Amino acid sequence: MTTPDNGATLGPLEDLLDVLDLQPVGSAHITLREAGGDASTDFDLGESERDIFIGRSQPMPHGRVFGGQVLAQSVIAAGRTISDIDGVPRRIHSLHGYFLRPGDPEHRIRFAVERLRDGHSFSARRVHAIQNGRPILSMITSFQTLAEGLDHQDAMPDARDPEDLATLAEVFAGMEDRQSTFWSKDKAIDLRHVEEPIYIRPAGQVSAQQNVWLKAAGTMPDDPLVHAAVLAYCSDYSLLEPVLRRHGLAWSDRRVRAASLDHAMWFHRPGRADDWTLYTQSSPSASNGRGLATGRMFSSDGVLVASVAQEGMLRVKRT
Repeated sequence: MTTPDNGATLGPLEDLLDVLDLQPVGSAHITLREAGGDASTDFDLGESERDIFIGRSQPMPHGRVFGGQVLAQSVIAAGRTISDIDGVPRRIHSLHGYFLRPGDPEHRIRFAVERLRDGHSFSARRVHAIQNGRPILSMITSFQTLAEGLDHQDAMPDARDPEDLATLAEVFAGMEDRQSTFWSKDKAIDLRHVEEPIYIRPAGQVSAQQNVWLKAAGTMPDDPLVHAAVLAYCSDYSLLEPVLRRHGLAWSDRRVRAASLDHAMWFHRPGRADDWTLYTQSSPSASNGRGLATGRMFSSDGVLVASVAQEGMLRVKRT
């Protein structure tokens, strides 16, 4: 349970939705600061004003903002500046972002949205997530008016039913350390691995593929933007695991140093984040201290909802 600034006690999913409920604070000309922080290193984002939103963060045991949270909040910030055209809605169809700095969960994040273009069919937005005058995430998103056209998709792979798989609470049963408690209790997302999880120990079989079922732990409002944002939130949870799995590593290995570098996501068809989604993941390459992973999100009835790609820094410290 979480108590936000207004003093209310919220359940896990209510808390996530509250984190995504960004507050608009008007518009402003934004100046960003480089690491030095003095006036000589200031640079600005251009002459046009930005729509500004502010949001809080979820507490994290490692003391850094969860990247998926900032992705999701940036989706909300961009989407709040999109208007229906002649009564026809525009839905997000892609995002491309770079994680630039770790975020501090103790401080609010400002989201500055630049309205790059509103065309006949597409609208483009640039979002900077800012803390202490410096960007922690930079993202471009695109929204499209729904249209008819060519249509095909990959087939959904076979996977065990999610109800037959272990919950995170069952995976971490009997463990009382901070990380185990964080992952096993009061989560907004119900996440279940089809293959053996690699939180605690390496998998018995080395592979660059895995499958994860996930869904919001409760019913969400019927807002397509919020569902897209929560799917973006989920997309960052386990995507780098195929890299570790391929090399016989586990998250508990103290030698592993990992951080997300960039993230891309394409929303193909409408999907609900509060229904079971199969997230199929693979890693085609790892080199130079980086690992690439790709994923596909299928609804439980086999519809390809989204595709994802992420590169992360993955280093194994020498003992």
